[in-house]
Amino acid sequence: MDGGGGGEGGAPEKTLPAARARARAKRRPRRPSSARDGTPDDPPRPDGAPPAPRPGSPAPAKGHDRRSRMGKGRGLPKKGGAGGKGVWGAPGVVYPYQEPDARDPNYDEAAQGDTVYATVVPELEGEELRKNVHPMVLEYFEHGDPLEVVELLRGLNLGGHKAAVPSLAVALSLEGKASHRELTSRLLSDLVGKVLSPEDVAAAFDGMLGDLPDLILDTPEAPQMLGQFIARAVADHALPLDFLERYKGRVDCEHARAALDRAAVLLRIKRDVNRLDNVWGVGGGQRPVKHLIKEMNLLLREYLLSGEVSEAEHCLRQLEVPHFHHELVYEAVVMVLESSGETAVAMMMKLLKVLWETGLVTLDQMNRGFQRVYDELGDISLDVPLAHSILERLVDLCFEEGVITKQLRDACPARGRKRFVSEGDGGQIKQ
Repeated sequence: MDGGGGGEGGAPEKTLPAARARARAKRRPRRPSSARDGTPDDPPRPDGAPPAPRPGSPAPAKGHDRRSRMGKGRGLPKKGGAGGKGVWGAPGVVYPYQEPDARDPNYDEAAQGDTVYATVVPELEGEELRKNVHPMVLEYFEHGDPLEVVELLRGLNLGGHKAAVPSLAVALSLEGKASHRELTSRLLSDLVGKVLSPEDVAAAFDGMLGDLPDLILDTPEAPQMLGQFIARAVADHALPLDFLERYKGRVDCEHARAALDRAAVLLRIKRDVNRLDNVWGVGGGQRPVKHLIKEMNLLLREYLLSGEVSEAEHCLRQLEVPHFHHELVYEAVVMVLESSGETAVAMMMKLLKVLWETGLVTLDQMNRGFQRVYDELGDISLDVPLAHSILERLVDLCFEEGVITKQLRDACPARGRKRFVSEGDGGQIKQ
């Protein structure tokens, strides 16, 4: 049994090692099928595992292995070498120019050429616009230079609110003097073509015609004044020539209708005149001296007839020539010397006293007016023989009322007393 068992069990033992040796002899070494190994002779392993490395070749680093970790694919680089972060891209690819990004860490501002800086002015509107234009117009009423206003407005971004500038200027002038309205009309004419267009001015007057019910609360004469502004602007080509035609048959407000009628009348009267220069009158010191003298003579004559001191004071203020008030004092004194009776003396003394107390006529103007009479008294006496005595009486009254100073009273020239001696003296005149 042992021999049979041994014989039966020994044959397989001798056969198995021999079979393993024969199998090892038939097995060939396998090489990896990578892009760097161009011999595709190694057949793939049946279990799908990656091929064994070639004997003697270094093992690939784990961080540079471009083969798929999922066990799929052929182990070639992704996108043919054109993909991935920090790569140059596929060979032969030309990329278009891209603008530099200032947020790029590698952005070099000095390498971008010359840098151009532009000032961005925000657009003004509402209350901000009023805060900038309001003091600008008030200063213009003081210096009267429209070119300065043009330069200041050019520095502002008015945007779509240009019509607010004429509206503010006209509204301020309605509350001011006649000279302010004259300056405003000149300003509108100078702004057109430089800062504003005729349509901007037309839009401003459209808004003011609609706001007349509110404007007359502060200025009852607003409709007539606005009509004069419209007529002057049309004559100065600051408004379109057809501005009045746009409102024919379309006006419901009685105040707006009165303003447009006033403008139409002025334009009809001055149809042969290119500019309505006298619609406001020439303001203040711009008037000719002869015209001012005529106005003051008329003022004094009306006062002697009516006796209303307040009206005379109002008319003098309207002339707006405080530097020329010495002419009123001179004309008043000469008018007293040329008149007869005590009435003119008392009335002129009363007028001068009121003008002195209200500060309308200053000490310097009062002194200059009387001094001019003193200097010309010799010529005045040729026409008025009693001029010396009348002047002395008027000067004494004015000094008693505190209108003139003691020095001015003492400076009044006194007529020397002259008499003829007897015929025995040869008719000589003795002092």
